[in-house]
Amino acid sequence: MTNQIKIAVIGVGRWGVHLLRNFLAHPQVNVVAVVDPHPERLAAVKQQLNLDENVVLTTQWQDLKKVPGLIGVAIATPATTHYVLIKDALQQRYHVLAEKPLTLNPVECRELCQLAEQHHLILMVDHTYLFHPAVEAGKTVVQAGKLGDLRYGYATRTHLGPVRQDVDALWDLAIHDIAIFNAWLGQIPVKVQATGTVWLQAGVGEDAKIRGLADLVWLTLTYPDGFQVYIHLCWLNPDKQRRLGIVGSLGSLIFDEMSLSSPLTLLSGEFEQQGNQFIPVNQRQIVLELETGEPLQRVCSSFVVSILKNTPSEVSSGWVGTELVEILAALTVSLEQGGKPVFLNNCSQL
Repeated sequence: MTNQIKIAVIGVGRWGVHLLRNFLAHPQVNVVAVVDPHPERLAAVKQQLNLDENVVLTTQWQDLKKVPGLIGVAIATPATTHYVLIKDALQQRYHVLAEKPLTLNPVECRELCQLAEQHHLILMVDHTYLFHPAVEAGKTVVQAGKLGDLRYGYATRTHLGPVRQDVDALWDLAIHDIAIFNAWLGQIPVKVQATGTVWLQAGVGEDAKIRGLADLVWLTLTYPDGFQVYIHLCWLNPDKQRRLGIVGSLGSLIFDEMSLSSPLTLLSGEFEQQGNQFIPVNQRQIVLELETGEPLQRVCSSFVVSILKNTPSEVSSGWVGTELVEILAALTVSLEQGGKPVFLNNCSQL
């Protein structure tokens, strides 16, 4: 195909290699370069994915400027490197797909979004869960009012590792569930609270338990209509859970990623008052049918479509990524202040 989009993948670690795999399989993409600071990774992916000899393999990001016709880059490097790499890519007039979080600083995020708009470029963030068939179907259920009056939401994301050295469990894990709740509710929080505990990587001084990298974090998010979400995060728990739910007056919607046969379930049920008693009625369980397809493949396809149409992603634009970073930054302030409520100024660009 002669009209393929030329794309480079920057970073082929644990997640970047999956981005590379999906772009290689995309009929409208020509992967022309792969960048990673570790030569052994480049050699491994060349063999693993049977890369063409014409694909440029380099340890230096700046070498991409010598690649003719490059249109876009996918960046899957540590979050601390995102700002510099994304800014440089946009200044080189490349469309950008960036791993989450967009950056670790809301001010930097807004600057990058404005830079992309200034140059009429696509800036998209790989919030993979927003492209998961269960999340897409769940949004339809919630916004159709099938749960009745919404009461509260909850999520648990736990596992034994991987333990990060660059960010805490909040920044590593929370973004997934917050993104899902925001999408399902069609809102973003106005108030957040966070408390945490550090065991493995403590800080220094009297406040070591706060200033270290939290292994366990509890979050409370409050939305404009008063709806509240409670999230439990821990990378020091062998009980692996990836479970999220919304409770309403007519039932609950459960997204359980660990249940391969029934990841999205609608549990109907309500109370009927008889005197001073509340009797459960209309109880039933419906396993919702979902479309097939790998979420990351959908991310990559969405990025390609956005480039071809020169239209920002409606699902996961840079501005969506910025909102999520703003929420995480506010939660960090609350965490450092022992759970003090922090209010957000929701200047949504959506």
